This record gives sequence, C-alpha cells and structure tokens, in this order.
Amino acid sequence: MKNITFIIVACCLMLSACAQSSQGTDHQNNSQTKQKEMKKTLIVYFSATGTTKDAAQRLAQEFNADLYEITPEVPYTAADLDWRDKQSRSTLEMKDKSSRPAIQGRCENIADYDTVWIGFPVWWYTAPTIVNTFIEAHDLSGKVLNVFATSGGSGVEGSANDLKNAYPQYNWGDSRLMNK
Repeated sequence: MKNITFIIVACCLMLSACAQSSQGTDHQNNSQTKQKEMKKTLIVYFSATGTTKDAAQRLAQEFNADLYEITPEVPYTAADLDWRDKQSRSTLEMKDKSSRPAIQGRCENIADYDTVWIGFPVWWYTAPTIVNTFIEAHDLSGKVLNVFATSGGSGVEGSANDLKNAYPQYNWGDSRLMNK
C-alpha cells in the first residue's frame, strides 16, 4: 500500500512539474511572439514619377511593412524634373545643398517603428533634398535606417553614404538598388 501511495504522489508531483514547465514555455513563446509583433517596419519613400513608389510597394510586401509617402507641398511637374534644364526646380534644389523643399504633413506614428527604409530616385548621384526635409522633421533615434533607391544609371552606395555622413547620429543599415 505504501508503494502505491508513493507512486501516486510521485506521479502527481511529476504532472505538476510538467504543467509548470509547460506554462513557462508558453509564457516564453508568448513573450517572443509579442517581441516579434512589436518589431515593425515602415517604408518611407519619395517618388517623383511613380517608379520609386512601385519599388516601395514591392519592399513593403517583402517585409510586411507599412508605407508612408513623402509628399511635396508643391508637386513636381515634368518641367520641374527636367534635369537638362539648368533652371528647373530639381536642378536648382540639387545645386543648393541647404535646400529643404516643404513636405505635406508628418509621419505621426514614426515612434511605432523599429526599422525604417527610406527610398527615393537618385538625383545627381544622391538623394533628393526633400529626403533631408523628411529626416530632419522626424526623430529617427533608436531605429535601424535602411536606404533603397531607383536610378537610371547610378548605384545606391553613394546616396546611402551621403545620408550616413549627413546624419551620423542615426543607426544606418542596408542599402538596396531597386530597379525593376
């Protein structure tokens, strides 16, 4: 009889220990799931003609990320984008490194994101100055910032390095050229 009682007590203790261990694992899995859910990615982009918007949408799909478009307060016209015209808006903005074209609104929930991809068409081998307007209007501290770009002939490395050098206080990660 003592042996049966001992076996019953031992089984109860083992079941109790297994249940507690399982609860610990469930709690750990829930904690890991919550951490993954908390890690959010935002794709921020400026697109003058729609090419970079297409790239941003592909990237958002790849990372299951949200999108935010940098919208100029004054939209760019075809004449504004004529890089051969020395007096076009884009040419004048790119000649003036302090140029900060006005943008519509702000990304009010930027604090919700851990990773931010910043995309743009390469203009004069670097990011359009409107990208600087966005960066300077937002606190990007504590985020991983990645760069993507579209270009008719330039790479993305020079643009990414220009941003890293202009904003060394931020944590810069990957860069990607996203031509079709």
